[in-house]
Amino acid sequence: MKIEHVLAGFVPESRCRDGLALAVLLARQAGARLTVAYVHPPAWTTPGPGKIDAEWQAYIAEQTAQTLEQARRLLAEVRDVPIDYVSHGNRGSGRGLAELAARTDADVVVIGSAPRGGRSRISLGSTADQLLHGSPVPVALAPRGYGTSPPPGLRQLTVAYRRDPAAGQAVRQAVTLATQLDVPLRLITLVVSGGRHSVVKEMLARVREQVAADLETVARGHRPVRAEVEVLEGRDVAAALAGVDWPAGAMLICASSQAGPLRRVFLGDVSLKIIRSAPCPVMMLPRNLQKKSKSGEKSGNT
Repeated sequence: MKIEHVLAGFVPESRCRDGLALAVLLARQAGARLTVAYVHPPAWTTPGPGKIDAEWQAYIAEQTAQTLEQARRLLAEVRDVPIDYVSHGNRGSGRGLAELAARTDADVVVIGSAPRGGRSRISLGSTADQLLHGSPVPVALAPRGYGTSPPPGLRQLTVAYRRDPAAGQAVRQAVTLATQLDVPLRLITLVVSGGRHSVVKEMLARVREQVAADLETVARGHRPVRAEVEVLEGRDVAAALAGVDWPAGAMLICASSQAGPLRRVFLGDVSLKIIRSAPCPVMMLPRNLQKKSKSGEKSGNT
């Protein structure tokens, strides 16, 4: 994937800084343009008294103007990224952002964590849930507190790898993005182990050997990108992820579940655990991510 247009969802809450910070980093480093979007409730579809309809429309217009003005103030010092501000009506903020992504030809949608998440962790709320089950483009999620002291830039891409076509596609897309952002690439796979029986240990040893061989093969197949490989083991996903260094400016890339619909992000059980346990931003890729043609239109398998 190559990022030329970043779409950032914005809400007038404290967590809004997190998504904006990640969106600005991505847009700046990729040399892309940024669109900041506020999804507001739609106008009533059922006709009502004219005065009530007018009052509701006026209220929505006022809230939209105030929200986008808040976003402008937060990004007032950003001079090196072209930024547009738009609004869109939909009952679901995630569904509205997915519609905007398709309408504006965005390459990635960026949002922050739900407010109940722990600091430096990602919690999925309704907006993320709708996006991760309906976005036609990758979805990047910023951890809670990311906007308080964001890194100066993205410094590493890590791909969560497993032996299936979706993960292979994720590696290919990550290679393109790593080249564009000029950052090294790391491939990791998780081996979750809860038992100490000798048979279990022998099985895990064989798994580690096979996974390490897979990752080395993938890395060799994508030169000259700087790629390293690591097999992470733990009693659960969180413990495995905690066993590796996550430098400032890291971002984790995951492929969508094979059970999901074509060209849509869809969370499997492991992906969900990775998102909740990762100490850095996470980008989820939809299945069969389409490439842009020279004309700017998207093409690919349907």
